[in-house]
Order: sequence, then C-alpha cells, then structure tokens
Amino acid sequence: MASIAGVFQTLQYVMVRQCISGFGQPNHSVLCLGFSSLLPTIHYKHMNLFFTPRARRCTTLAISPATKSKEELLVVVGGGAAGVYGAIHAKTVAPHLSVVVIEKGKPLSKVKVSGGGRCNVTNGHCVDNMILAENYPRGHKELRGSFFNTHGPVDTMSWFVSQGVELKVEDDGRVFPVSNSSSSIIDCLMSEVKERGVSVQTRKTVTAVSILSSGKFLLEVQQHTSVHAEHVEADYLLIASGSSRQGYTLASQLGHSVVDPVPSLFTFKIEDLRLRELSGVTFPKVKVRLKLDSVQRNIPQLTQVGPMLVTHWGLSGPVVLRLSAWGARFLFSSGYKGKLFVDFIPDLHVESLKSVLSHHKLQYAKQKVLNSCPPEFGITKRFWSYVLERQGLSGDILWASISNSSLMSIGSLLKDCVFEVTGKGQFKDEFVTAGGVPLSEIMLNTMESKICSRLFFAGEILNVDGVTGGFNFQNAWSGGFIAGTTIGGLALGSYLGSK
Repeated sequence: MASIAGVFQTLQYVMVRQCISGFGQPNHSVLCLGFSSLLPTIHYKHMNLFFTPRARRCTTLAISPATKSKEELLVVVGGGAAGVYGAIHAKTVAPHLSVVVIEKGKPLSKVKVSGGGRCNVTNGHCVDNMILAENYPRGHKELRGSFFNTHGPVDTMSWFVSQGVELKVEDDGRVFPVSNSSSSIIDCLMSEVKERGVSVQTRKTVTAVSILSSGKFLLEVQQHTSVHAEHVEADYLLIASGSSRQGYTLASQLGHSVVDPVPSLFTFKIEDLRLRELSGVTFPKVKVRLKLDSVQRNIPQLTQVGPMLVTHWGLSGPVVLRLSAWGARFLFSSGYKGKLFVDFIPDLHVESLKSVLSHHKLQYAKQKVLNSCPPEFGITKRFWSYVLERQGLSGDILWASISNSSLMSIGSLLKDCVFEVTGKGQFKDEFVTAGGVPLSEIMLNTMESKICSRLFFAGEILNVDGVTGGFNFQNAWSGGFIAGTTIGGLALGSYLGSK
C-alpha cells in the first residue's frame, strides 16, 4: 500500500506538471493554490494539531569543481528568509534537484533579530491584496497582481503552522510565533532545510558569475579562510542576498541594472534638548506630516497616522518608520533635513480642542495648570509640562490666570507642533534599503529574469521595500516561494523529460 507521504508527493507532482507550460511559465490558477491550501481552514492556533513530526535527514553537498553528476544544480546566493524559503520549496517540488545555499555570514541572521528577537513573520490584517500592496513604498503598483495571489500572508501562516509553529496575530496585525522567540521560526526553517536535503554552506561569497556556452552559470566562490576560489557550474541561480553589495554586483554582471540603494525604515533625529527629557513617552495615535525643501508637490504618503515614541535622540515608533519608508529617497536627497509637523490630538478638530481648553479653564480655575491637564487629550503630565514650557508658561500659575490667547496658542501647538529633523538614526538591526534590481526587469509571476534565462531573484535585492509590521518578511516569503516552486517545476520537467 502506498504511504501517505508517497500519495502527497504524487499529488505535488501532478500539481507541478499542470503548472508547467512552455518554458516553465506557471498556470496561476494552479500555482496560487500553494501546498498550504491543502490544509483545512481553521483557526491558526489550533492548526498545529495537524502537525506530525517526520523523520529528519541531512545531506551535505560539497561544492567542488570535481563534482560530476547528472543531477541539476540550483545555487541560492544568500541564506536569509527569501533564499532559505526558496530553497526549501524548490526541493519540495523537485526532490531530485541538488540545492546549495551559499551564505557569507550566519543563515537567517535578520530573522533572528527582527521584531526585537520575536520575529514579525508577516501581517495578518491585510487580507485584500490591493490593500496589502499599499504597504510597499517601492512596489505598491507592481505587487497588486499575481505576486501575493500566488503566496500571501495566509499562505505563509498556513505553511509555518503546518510545520508545527503556533502563531498569533496581535492587535496591530503583526504576526509572531506564540513562543515570542525568533528561534521558533529559525528552527522550523533549518529543520526543513535538513529534511529536504538542502546544503547550506557558510563563510563563503559568490564573487563573480558568467554564462557558459552550455547556458549554465559559472560561479566563482571564495571561502573566507582561503585565498583560492573554486568554480561551480549551476543550472539555476537564485539571488536572494538582501541589500548586500555582493548581489548587486552579480546582477550587474548578468546584465541587470540596479537602482542605487538608500536607507529605509529609520528614526528621526531632533535637536530639542527639552524633548530629550521626554525619552520613553509614547503617543498611541498622532498625525505626522513631513515637509522637505526638495519636495514641492503634494505627496499623500508623506502624511501618516499611528503610534509615536520619543527617544533620547528624537522621534521613533511605527508612524515615523512608515514616514521614513515613504520618504526614503526624498529624505536622502534632502540630506535628512526637514520639518516634521505633529498633530498630537488628531481625533479632535482644532476648534473643538480650543473649546475643551476654555471649558477646562472655567471648571478648574483655582488649580495649577501643570497639575490639571484636560483628560480628553490623553497625554502624559511630562508632555503637558513640555507643552507649557515650550509656550513660555509657568506650570505654577492658575488656570484662571491664563489668557485666552495663551489657550489658543496651546491648542495650536498640540495640533501643529513643528520639529526640525536634523538627521536619521538606524532602526536597531532591522535595516532595510530602498533600491535594487528594478521590478520591470523580472517576471513577478515566476521571479525569473527577463534578461537572463534561469536566473531568479527574491527578497530585498529587488527594488521592493515595505513599511514596518511584517511586510518586508512577507515580500521575502512570497518571492522565495514563487521562485522556488518555479525552479522546482522547471527541474522536474527537465528530469521527467530525460526519462
């Protein structure tokens, strides 16, 4: 009797065979199902009940010029989320395919530090792919089509849950493992790498690439501890090297252009000594608008709403990070200098806010201003003190002594407080760049290059970047899945055709 694993593998084979049509172009109606869609649709936290541990096997493939095999070889440049996920899915579709991941550092290093070490896997609030695409300053137009339809956040969550990783969706949509540890994600991926027989080789760098007359890729691989380079012939090449200069060099050598990368997702440095004293103060909801001398036209995305945090160097929090992503190139060209206008009470119209102040003055006339802030504002006493000081008002005076003009100026400051942006700070270790290989040079339904056959890209090497909240990882999972399954389909077709 056929085993369950055998039946599942046959089902995979049938699906992939249906996907392949002329030169490996996928049939989206089949590919978009994804293997995860075979799972029942139930609440995520219960899906791990369907997880059955499987026997693990580990295959080590040494890259050597002397290696000779009839098996086709896929080389993945980069052991990050996109590269590892792509390698796993290529090997899942085509078990006979030799897959080698070459990583210059430690695999999945960005996964380890993301989300403060918790790993923000994806975002669970964007079910509509049109809305999901709007979270990508670079890519929001191109990603509205097949990209997330093929493998979106639900597919990503389903896959991890099917591997035994319990996930939770927090109030703001961010998805984390229930363990609150990125190790759960890393262990899951590396276990699959070992089980599928993917070879991961670290402390090596692919320094050059060319195309042989046979159509194969000739890679020059440099080991960090050796002065000698080895040469490897690959049938398929997936470049998923993130924002590393290494990947841009390889892409250029194969005929691709590269949009110069600039930082994205960073905090704002503010020169205000009084503001520094508020370090740690948070605002659940503010409205911020960025004004730059280099930008004369109105750009809607340079206004954002969300939580904000005061730091010892300036301003941070989701609203600032989103603003930095949308304004990444404008800020770069402006030398990271501009004006930030902050509305601290966005849910109250300015006239309503001033009315609240006038009413509060009448009701608490005999109380000190510092000790009695209108509760409707929802701001801390520390920040209220900052507002009074900035307006030149002593907190010891009574409400009855405040002039109406001073009330109006307090209201205006709360609704339109101006800060001078003097520079940027890096967002911890979760550094993201805007730039890379243009999306116009690849086919998003396969992630294959339009310029070079059997060359694929996935992840941050592309000119795609998302705002904070799990969107950058989702780009990695989606691109890795599409590239991996496409490569697996091509390899399977080649293997069956040689029989």
